[in-house]
Amino acid sequence: MKLIDTRQAVGHVLCHDLTQIIPGVTKDARFRKGHVVAPEDIPVLLSMGKEHLYVWERLPGMLHEDEAAERLRALCQGAHMHPTEVKEGKIELIADCDGLFRVDVDRLNAVNDDDQLMIATRHTNTAVRKGDKLAGTRIIPLVIEEARLAAAEAQVGPEPLLSLTPWKLKTCGLITTGGEVAGGLIEDAFTPVIIQKLAAYGIEVVERCLPGDDRGAITTAALDYRDRGLDLILCTGGMSVDPDDRTPGAIRDTGAEIVSYGAPVLPGAMFLLGYFENGTPILGLPGCVMYAKATIFDLALPRIAAGVRISRADVKGMGHGGLCLGCAECHYPICPFGKGV
Repeated sequence: MKLIDTRQAVGHVLCHDLTQIIPGVTKDARFRKGHVVAPEDIPVLLSMGKEHLYVWERLPGMLHEDEAAERLRALCQGAHMHPTEVKEGKIELIADCDGLFRVDVDRLNAVNDDDQLMIATRHTNTAVRKGDKLAGTRIIPLVIEEARLAAAEAQVGPEPLLSLTPWKLKTCGLITTGGEVAGGLIEDAFTPVIIQKLAAYGIEVVERCLPGDDRGAITTAALDYRDRGLDLILCTGGMSVDPDDRTPGAIRDTGAEIVSYGAPVLPGAMFLLGYFENGTPILGLPGCVMYAKATIFDLALPRIAAGVRISRADVKGMGHGGLCLGCAECHYPICPFGKGV
């Protein structure tokens, strides 16, 4: 650092906080360490009794923390998000819409492997709402070699580290299985739960039927909903290995590609996921979805709603973090459930 005349400080970087004292009004840092002195700052600094300032020397090949944070922001920012103004060397990214937030974790880790760079994000594959904070970027020192940023940029490549996909699916056909429900012996407690969960993603149940335990009727209803162009088909109940539970076989009979029957998630082990050739997802939901606050359905639904295809590897990867702790007071999604990274 070097000592310079305050009147010559425009464009220089302050090395420490400068406190302004106004008796009876304030005693606080008026200018923070790292602040780049602007022309309008000069009269204020002089009024604070600062005739001279210690500033960083701006050497070739070095970047100030604000500039570096901006370079890191550019590596991260995808569509449907905007940055905050840089403050104290930090920039945050904010969601412009509701949707599925995803992170390329491997490339993120590669950037953060440099001890002088940092990008902090939400977990990948999570639902966010407009206005939510998505990520923050900054460097650790006050100044940094530009070559470090250039290396990170080359490593990441042209595709942003972050993406935000708005909800795409709009309509759902709901097939409520079970002879006891179709016969009116018990009240259907499944449908209200499904309607509420789907509404959070802008999806409406526009068709519903009660085929009982008739395997052929379940298959026919699913094919009908597919042919009528509904975005999502859900079959509730009848998902266990009990001989009277016909739903898995009925879904297989539709000819849909079964991605997985069974998931390493509790609650939700008897979950079934498939896709028709036209891309329409069909799900078999186990009974736990009806009564448990958070299940496999809550982990899969954000990706389903955004039109992002879930693979077998995705389902199997949910095992790490896929154990609900059954807390007395549920705070999902602000909890470890489903967050394997």
